[in-house]
Amino acid sequence: MTLVLKNISIYAANKITHSNGLLTGLKSHTLNLSLFSTQPSNNKDSFSYIIIGAGSAGCVLASRLSENLDNTVLVLEAGPKDLIFGCKRLSWKIHMPAALMYNLCDDKFNWAYHTEPQKHMDNRVMYWPRGRVLGGSSSLNAMVYIRGHAEDYNRWSAQGATGWDYAHCLPYFKKAQTHELGPDDYRGGNGPLHVSRGKTNHSLHNTFIEAAKQAGYPFTEDMNGYQQEGVGWMDMTIYKGQRWSTASAYLRPAMSRPNVSVKEKTLVTKVLFQGLRATGVEYVQNGHKKKAFASKEVILSGGAINSPQLLMLSGIGNASELTKLGIPVIAHLPGDGATSHLETGGFIRSAPGVEHPDIQFHFLPSQVIDHGRVSPKIEAY
Repeated sequence: MTLVLKNISIYAANKITHSNGLLTGLKSHTLNLSLFSTQPSNNKDSFSYIIIGAGSAGCVLASRLSENLDNTVLVLEAGPKDLIFGCKRLSWKIHMPAALMYNLCDDKFNWAYHTEPQKHMDNRVMYWPRGRVLGGSSSLNAMVYIRGHAEDYNRWSAQGATGWDYAHCLPYFKKAQTHELGPDDYRGGNGPLHVSRGKTNHSLHNTFIEAAKQAGYPFTEDMNGYQQEGVGWMDMTIYKGQRWSTASAYLRPAMSRPNVSVKEKTLVTKVLFQGLRATGVEYVQNGHKKKAFASKEVILSGGAINSPQLLMLSGIGNASELTKLGIPVIAHLPGDGATSHLETGGFIRSAPGVEHPDIQFHFLPSQVIDHGRVSPKIEAY
């Protein structure tokens, strides 16, 4: 999503949410920054575009924008490379699909966020793993490739989001994808994102599908195809036995271009403004504060938590909350809402009167408690 704040030239490449729970993290984050050097360096590099966050969206943007060699692109990522330290070999914890749980339980590549106690959940604290590495959460997630239902996109269009209906989105879904089963009306065959059919011979998968069919749910050959409703085999972002993140699909090929610069282990702390126009960023690398400037756009792609947090650190948000934290207000933007929204699975209707499927089930022959951080005591699925 592109976020345009009146004439403020700042863009967000993902969903922006606002939460009161961010304020605790915002305050501690601000205090932590004082531990770094407060002497800015003289490094005032200028680029066409500055992309904050090399995650699921940032990697794609870096690739697409740098196709024009007249553009210079700087990508700033808070986390490390997705490689084994000190060499060019891929990190097995990220790229081996079976190692999924390692990164969900480890904070090396993971922001490992926790929510504030939730009143209507018996004051429980929820764990929110988020990627902090090249590829972002596409380097941590369960590698399931599934699109929204066609009618969801059509509803967006009907509510005023012109050009976001399914017919307009489908060509871009196909353009991004190379499916192992080959191209058809719904699958792509020449895109950077490799997708495979996650079919295994585990008997429980077949049993799950058969049980769903006996319960009256239809079987679908392709949840991303013509018939999205039903149960069947899910598509996965796995290629030749390895996780295929957006870092693998988009960023790594783009890094060979002379107009792309990527800085990892680099934390952006503030967007810089001249009046109401974003002109650059302030960031911390190796304990030193530095600046970089953009002649065209500053793009926020830090994720649903980090992007709004950075906006607030930069003076864009609810003015009263920013004032309490001693942050000068650039623009009063309170935001809307204070909440967020494996092999086989289902896309079904939650109730008989629902017009189209609105709920997903993912099935795997394993028991996962609290993202794998709690060891199961019995076999389950």
